[in-house]
Amino acid sequence: MSWIDSAMGIYPSVLQFRSQRSSALAANIANANTPDYKAMDYDFERVLQNIDRSQNLHLHTTDKAHQQGPRNSEFGDLLYRVPTKPIRNGNTVEGEVEQAAFAENAVRYQASLEFLEGAISGLRLAIRGQR
Repeated sequence: MSWIDSAMGIYPSVLQFRSQRSSALAANIANANTPDYKAMDYDFERVLQNIDRSQNLHLHTTDKAHQQGPRNSEFGDLLYRVPTKPIRNGNTVEGEVEQAAFAENAVRYQASLEFLEGAISGLRLAIRGQR
């Protein structure tokens, strides 16, 4: 079924990434009042460069005493967000930043769904032999 995969392009991977990012952003929002909680997010440009189904993007360690990065996933690692206005309890979650990122991610998820729907519609037409 590789021809189907190539017809759909990167959209299935992008949807999976957007879903994972939503979970990370939701965790940030949920922990807005947790002392010493560090807000985390993905670097989308790095993720986009690395989306390749044949490549494993997990961290590799050279010693069993080495620790893995936080929330390692097939899209790379979540990175700590640098706050613009840190607070005394060590929490780096900025509610307005997280909510804006969550909303933007939701819009981009919806756009990716629409692109994927277009690719699937094109496949249906090709299978039926229609233009």
